[in-house]
Amino acid sequence: MNRLPPEFDLKKIPATPGVYLMKGDGGTILYVGKAKHLRNRLRSYFSAAGDGRAHIRFLMARVRDLETIVTDTEKEALILENTLIKQHRPRYNINLRDDKTYVSLRFDLGEEFPALQVVRKVRRDGALYFGPFASSSAVRDTLKEIYRIFPLRHYPITTCRQRGRPCLFFQIGQCSAPCHGRISVQGYRELVDGVIALLSGRESEVLQMLRQKMRTASSELRFEDAARLRDQIRSIEQTVERQKVVTPAGGDQDVLGLHREGGEVELVILFVRQGKLVDRRSFAIDWKLDEVELLSSFLQQFYGRDVLIPDQLLLPLLPEDGATLADWLGDLKGRKVEVLAPQRGAKRELVELANRNALESFRERGSRREAIEGVLAEIRQRLHLGRLPKRMECYDISNTQGQQSVGSMAVLLDGEPARAEYRQYKIRTVEGADDFASLYEVLHRRLSRGIDEGLLPDFILIDGGKGQLGVIDRVLDELGLAGRIDCAGIAKSRVVSNVRGRALERSEERFFLPGRKNPVLLRQGTPALFMLERLRDEAHRFALTQHRKLRSKAALSSVLEEIPGVGPARRKVLLRHFGSLKRIREATLEDLLQVSSLPESVARRVFSALLPPVD
Repeated sequence: MNRLPPEFDLKKIPATPGVYLMKGDGGTILYVGKAKHLRNRLRSYFSAAGDGRAHIRFLMARVRDLETIVTDTEKEALILENTLIKQHRPRYNINLRDDKTYVSLRFDLGEEFPALQVVRKVRRDGALYFGPFASSSAVRDTLKEIYRIFPLRHYPITTCRQRGRPCLFFQIGQCSAPCHGRISVQGYRELVDGVIALLSGRESEVLQMLRQKMRTASSELRFEDAARLRDQIRSIEQTVERQKVVTPAGGDQDVLGLHREGGEVELVILFVRQGKLVDRRSFAIDWKLDEVELLSSFLQQFYGRDVLIPDQLLLPLLPEDGATLADWLGDLKGRKVEVLAPQRGAKRELVELANRNALESFRERGSRREAIEGVLAEIRQRLHLGRLPKRMECYDISNTQGQQSVGSMAVLLDGEPARAEYRQYKIRTVEGADDFASLYEVLHRRLSRGIDEGLLPDFILIDGGKGQLGVIDRVLDELGLAGRIDCAGIAKSRVVSNVRGRALERSEERFFLPGRKNPVLLRQGTPALFMLERLRDEAHRFALTQHRKLRSKAALSSVLEEIPGVGPARRKVLLRHFGSLKRIREATLEDLLQVSSLPESVARRVFSALLPPVD
């Protein structure tokens, strides 16, 4: 590791692969990059002639120090760069602002009666994965179709066998009840083969199989079975008609499209599975460096998150480290991955299609951005704010009779929820149900850290009235932030009697401002009110979610403590093996029996204690 003085002496920069960290005032990391040859890579930045590109000058004007870390290979540099970006989240590296975790369908063929699982992480565990699906609603629609055609089991087999009879899904024909011996292993395997063929895009095989079964059922005068098979065939045919074949070659491909205007870049990924365009995802990115660097950084961030990796990546430009990226992706996938920038033919047409999608997405986002800026300007004007509230934060406190107290912070960036920025705070210094003291602790911790990191909100919205607003004023004064951060309290609407006292009416939401006696009322139905209510509701939802997790963990921990033979040491063993209390609760008896240093008798007691109640 080398640390260079501010004059950036090129002779001290290693002529090897490695990673460089550009730092600003106070040692804040501004940018992390990698290079096959550090000295050559950084020469354009730090030579006397300098780099003529405006965006490079913009970055270098803020750089005060440089640190380099040497690696043995370019791939090691890529992996280290990815790790450091996740750790430090530098301001000038790519920030997807993407809280969406893609869902996939998992099929473990090692089980006697495999079931489809919805997962958010794709692992190299020998199971089959299908996807990705950009939304859980898309997965639900897919599963509805599958269960109507192929009635696989829905729940863990050990749990179902505790019941006295098959579940409701069996009664409506969407489960074959293998838990109660209503289908043979061979018969169930035929269902599994049909699901795999359907999810793999081989609908013709499934249709051929179902048509043969329909003809057999009809010849044997089993007309109800024949009618059911006919409906299944129609359902698959309608599903196929809704999909657009984009390449006759088939295979799994992710196709990236790019559109840039100034410092704003729109990236689009088209997900092509077995020759069919199944989904798309767009990203708006603030980026001041080269597009080639953008693509490399984007691919590292996107595919470094346990997502499904295709056989081919088609790009508009080939990054300098394209071969290294392909090698890295192949390691993650477990087999070869191609990273290509096609220049002609069907693959180039796919890239052009993705580019057109990026342009259209940029235009749509531009119209939306203008509308959001109008809403933010209205909020500024109505609440008498000193600045446009581009970053708005809202806080909420949740507890149960003073127990498991937790604070939450929800964030809107440019009017949109930024869930990656949400934070939870476990209350440390307050005993009992004291919301004011808890709020003080949360705000003080958040803003103190914000001062150190240079990340402060433009506007704080608090769920409450004048009392809560007084807590914000106190924290801002103590930290020297008064006048730098605007704030307001939102009080829930009240139910009041009308002028005749005969009926009840709901008052409007009231906004309390510092130094103002009477609250501000925003007209019902306005976009400004909707945005602020949405922020308040997000903070409340997030606080409840985290509080319920703490309460559930406490309850499960209490249950474990009551099981004979499970002391502190074995609780640690269970947590280390399964990773979380939730997974302990979901574990089967077979899973528990595999835990090292856990006797069989104790494993059986744990399984019995955590069984869900039987209907």
